[in-house]
Amino acid sequence: MSELTITTRLPVLKISAEQHGWEDDDIVTEYPLTIFLNDEEFATIVCTPADLEEMVIGFLAAEGVIKGYSEIKQLTINETQGFAYVDLHKETILSQSFYSKRRITSCCGKSRQSFYFFSDARTAKPVESTTTVTPAQCMRLMKELQASSEIHRQTGGVHNAALCTPDEVLLQFSDIGRHNALDKIYGKCLRDNISTTDKILVFSGRISSEVLLKAAKIGAGIILSKSAPTDLALQLADELKLTAVGFIRNDKMNVYTQAERILLS
Repeated sequence: MSELTITTRLPVLKISAEQHGWEDDDIVTEYPLTIFLNDEEFATIVCTPADLEEMVIGFLAAEGVIKGYSEIKQLTINETQGFAYVDLHKETILSQSFYSKRRITSCCGKSRQSFYFFSDARTAKPVESTTTVTPAQCMRLMKELQASSEIHRQTGGVHNAALCTPDEVLLQFSDIGRHNALDKIYGKCLRDNISTTDKILVFSGRISSEVLLKAAKIGAGIILSKSAPTDLALQLADELKLTAVGFIRNDKMNVYTQAERILLS
């Protein structure tokens, strides 16, 4: 059983218009995990220390290092030291420059760009999905995602992502990094052989170009978000045949691309 904690209690000076005072509050844990790939230091991911195996598998698949879970010979995580050791059945084909040490932050910074551009041409393909969903189902899935995230209710400091059918939430993960939450879904599906082609991704964060590409790599044809998309994300959504829906809140939503998957009647 993991000894890592995903929250910690700290004293906070809370101030309102009516009063102020010190109270203990739940703060989300930020945890660096360094991945060693075939004995080479590959990347350090800053994340929430939960579901680490799923995250590592999903991260390697999203970056094009592996095509499936069967390519991993052994995956060992030393939680105390913050190391993940991954041995593959074959030598990797990535150039040495791709192996230079990187820190993958919990935010969407430039530290991710070398991975992002290197791998996407090989791993992001147009989505083939015939799944459809009604606006009412979209709104219900978003409400269920938000209501079921205990860590977010405690701390307000994590993003949430879920893999769903039109009728129910199947898998849900939380992380301080929105990319990590999606990687955890991807890794869980690869490890446990869960089909994603007929599923929907429900997501708490902004739909950036990188988030959109991760959704395409996972293979879900629809991504639902309570936040906004970027223009590049929507260009990619059109190219990759992915339905992007944003601003799902207060019984309203915006459908930006591939609107035929949203059934209006």
